[in-house]
Order: sequence, then structure tokens, then C-alpha cells
Amino acid sequence: MPIISPRRGGGRYEPVADINITPFVDVMLVLLIVFMITAPMLAAGMLVDLPKAKSARPLDPREPVIITVGKDGKLYVGRDVVPRATLAAAVRARLGDDQNRQIYVRGDRDAFYGEIVAVMDQLAQNGLVKMALVANASGATAVPEPAPAPAP
Repeated sequence: MPIISPRRGGGRYEPVADINITPFVDVMLVLLIVFMITAPMLAAGMLVDLPKAKSARPLDPREPVIITVGKDGKLYVGRDVVPRATLAAAVRARLGDDQNRQIYVRGDRDAFYGEIVAVMDQLAQNGLVKMALVANASGATAVPEPAPAPAP
């Protein structure tokens, strides 16, 4: 009695209906290795040999002075509440010997625009003109207002 093969057609070289995943796994492992090698380079940036310039100045590594106008009109320099009369002196004290450092002015969404302009005007009248307004990008969460200083 002849042995009947479970395959149709009875030939030795017929197509197999099973999925061969070996090439798929090989490709995935190669891609994994490529991404493992390139990911640290993308995070750190590319190394370049920058040209020299005589007028170039290094970036200031120190943090800027941040002035906050609260919705109630209170002024904060950093986390300290400051009266409007002593605002310029407090900012100069924070700037120290480097009066060219950046000053960030940020105001609460509900603060009067006139208050923010008055703060910027007062700083400009005192020679502090390197200012920038701070805003959140659309969809970003709000930066918390500095906590008031504890009462003595």
C-alpha cells in the first residue's frame, strides 16, 4: 500500500503556506541596532567645527532675572514680593555686576496690561532695557506664580 502525503500535489518542491518570520526578525534587529546607535547622537546634537568670529560672545550661563506681575497687581522679583517704588533697585541687586543680563517680564493672564507696560516702562527709565515678555506656547500648562514670601 502506498504512503499518501498530507500535502497536495505529492511533489517535493511545492510552496509552503506557513509564514517565514526569520527575515522579518532579521530586519527588525538591524533596525533596532541602527536606532540604538543613532538615538544618542540625535539627543546630543551633531558635532561641528564652528568657525571663529572676533565679535562672538559666549552665551550667558546664568539664569535671567524674572519679574512677575500677579493678577492682584503684586510684583515679584524671583520669589520675593517687591514694592513698585523699589523695583529697579531690586532688579539691579539681582543682576549684580552684569547689568546686561536678560530680564524676563511675565504677567498673569488676568493682570491688567497697563500694569505690565508700567513695569517695563519703569525698568526702561532706570536704564534696564534688555527685557523680554514671557508667554506659554499654545497647549502648554501655565507656569505657577511664585509663592509669596512667608510673613515674619
